[in-house]
Amino acid sequence: MTPAPRGASGGREFFATRTLAEALAGFRPQRRTPAETIPITSALHRVPAAPVTAAHALPGFARSTVDGYAVRAADTYGVSEGLPGYLDVAGAVRMGAAPDVAVGPGTAVAMPTGGMLPPGADAVVMIEYTAEAASGTIEVVRPVAPGDGVVRADEDAAAGAGLVPAGRPLRAQDLGMLAAAGVTSVSVHACPRVTIFSTGDEVVPPGTQALLPGQVRDATAVALAALVTEAGGEPAEGGIVADDPGLLETALRAAIGGSDLIVISAGSSVGARDETAAAVGRLGEPGIWCHGLAIHPGKPTLLADCAGVPVIGLPGNPRSALVIFRLVGMPLVRLTGGCTSPPPEPAVRARLDRDVASAAGRLDVVQVRVAGGCATPLFGMSALLSVLTAADGYVIIPEEATGLDAGTEVEVTLYG
Repeated sequence: MTPAPRGASGGREFFATRTLAEALAGFRPQRRTPAETIPITSALHRVPAAPVTAAHALPGFARSTVDGYAVRAADTYGVSEGLPGYLDVAGAVRMGAAPDVAVGPGTAVAMPTGGMLPPGADAVVMIEYTAEAASGTIEVVRPVAPGDGVVRADEDAAAGAGLVPAGRPLRAQDLGMLAAAGVTSVSVHACPRVTIFSTGDEVVPPGTQALLPGQVRDATAVALAALVTEAGGEPAEGGIVADDPGLLETALRAAIGGSDLIVISAGSSVGARDETAAAVGRLGEPGIWCHGLAIHPGKPTLLADCAGVPVIGLPGNPRSALVIFRLVGMPLVRLTGGCTSPPPEPAVRARLDRDVASAAGRLDVVQVRVAGGCATPLFGMSALLSVLTAADGYVIIPEEATGLDAGTEVEVTLYG
């Protein structure tokens, strides 16, 4: 990572503002959580630390995909409803057992779905295309080709083939594939431990019943912890730190050794943001990567790599903090936890039902409500959480745009 250019004026350091794209592509801390081995029954959404391969072919034997009769495909060529073919039934395959009968010229073997294909057969004709012509004889009214109605022995996976890749969170179907291959445990990255600090003389715990004038309950830390969990991390409470750079630096130094990532919800004032940046800047090299993103809401965002631990400094306004953490923080939590192929976010196309203004040169994140194919923009001050709770998702207006007209088709990223 290349730190942002900086210069001094009157004793203060100034850091270049980055775009969101630059932050996502350029701020790539090297920290990764170690691997641990867990049972697959506990591995949903965990991130494999290494690829898992098949020890043997899957399903391991050729089997039927339909109820019907195992046949030699050549014995059905040319048959039709007007000119059926006739085959002698040599026996039946039982589920969970190897066939004790083979298919020869002019014969068929009754097959259940999932049964093992008997020797001599190369296809299965569906029972719907057969009829009993006489005791021990069937008529076939539709031809089949070799491989019809059959899963090959290695069709799910060949021996040595990849079952699940490293870096992609495990899904239910991945766990099913591992179980089918006889894999009962998997090496995964440990969940990143993310320590969350709130700062500000005005911030008090959520359980505070009676607020003094000027006090606000800490809504941001609870919501950030939920987003950390959603991203696969393990949130840790850093607590509320007063607007004192010495106290903040002390708290950060105490947390850095036991954290994989640190998140600071900083004070809203310019002075408080500067004090947060100063405290972070003293934690270790390479230090602050940027102090400011060309985005609204959330411009006063800080990104740093301090002695190998990523640090995110968020705006003090709850809505700004949550918007930025969803766009920048959650990808960092996933990356630190070894996730290189994050799951796609749900999205829907809709048309704006009113004009949306935007300033060129910055990326705007607009909250919207979606109904009937229309996206209704929701506006309000960045301190208002109600805008987020009323939203179904958000629309991103790129830096080069100066707004979007009503009727424009947009992609709405939906909240889960």
